[in-house]
Amino acid sequence: MPELGRLITAMVTPFAADSAVDYASAKRLALALLDSGSEGVVVAGTTGESATLSRAEKLRLFEEIKQAVGDRGAVIANTGTNDTAESVELTREAERTGVDGILAVTPYYNRPPQSGLEQHFTAIAEATSLPVILYNVPGRTSVNLEAETTVRLSSVPNIAGIKEAAGDLQQVTDVIRDAAPGFRVWSGADEHTLAIVAAGGYGAISVVSHLVGRQVAEMIAAAAAGSGAEAASIHDRLLPLIEALFVVTSPIPLKYAMNRLGFPAGGVRLPLCGPDDATGERIMAEVEKHRIDLPVSV
Repeated sequence: MPELGRLITAMVTPFAADSAVDYASAKRLALALLDSGSEGVVVAGTTGESATLSRAEKLRLFEEIKQAVGDRGAVIANTGTNDTAESVELTREAERTGVDGILAVTPYYNRPPQSGLEQHFTAIAEATSLPVILYNVPGRTSVNLEAETTVRLSSVPNIAGIKEAAGDLQQVTDVIRDAAPGFRVWSGADEHTLAIVAAGGYGAISVVSHLVGRQVAEMIAAAAAGSGAEAASIHDRLLPLIEALFVVTSPIPLKYAMNRLGFPAGGVRLPLCGPDDATGERIMAEVEKHRIDLPVSV
């Protein structure tokens, strides 16, 4: 199975002034992220505003970003929806664009039982030869992929791992302990990355890595090597920035910060909207305390 990387950034989708996808900026951003610590990118995920992207926009993003990135890093296409048939078809189409892997979120709104989740993810995995990363984020979907279900899914040959954002460290450690050999756990919440890697997780699919990717990569490497004090020092320094980037619904704060720093990310699509002035200044007051790894003069 191809290497997808310890640090993957859940990439924003840049928009133009008219809210159309800015494909040129998306390609520049993917390359900038690889230049600043990331080993791969998730395209059209939650941070990429997948809920307001059309199928055509997603497929064009997958194709153009993979063409721009080439072999420099992994491009992982988010193809999960709350409709299994739609997810299967989008997964098949995504593979034809040349991407390196698939991310599939737990179905939102439907609130399926665990047996339905297991069948959903198995159907997606069987539709592709690419590695599939499960994505558990109950705060967005209102359904939790329980440890026992994840462990059973870990035996599906091309299910490579899980992006875990449930906030339940006992659940994470149960998966790490009981999953099939080679199954990887990526932190899906930046505030939990240190704890998850220290418990035996593999890495992170991160938001804060847009701005401080090298520093997040250093923290993961230190934690994986058992250098707890070094990793904790980086974590403690970055935690206020992580909190600032989630002060309102992500990716609102991140896109605001990127634009203010000089990297054009555009606005967010309705029903998301930009921060009010006070919130924007609160975000930037914290951002400006940190060394920014993302090359912003592009």
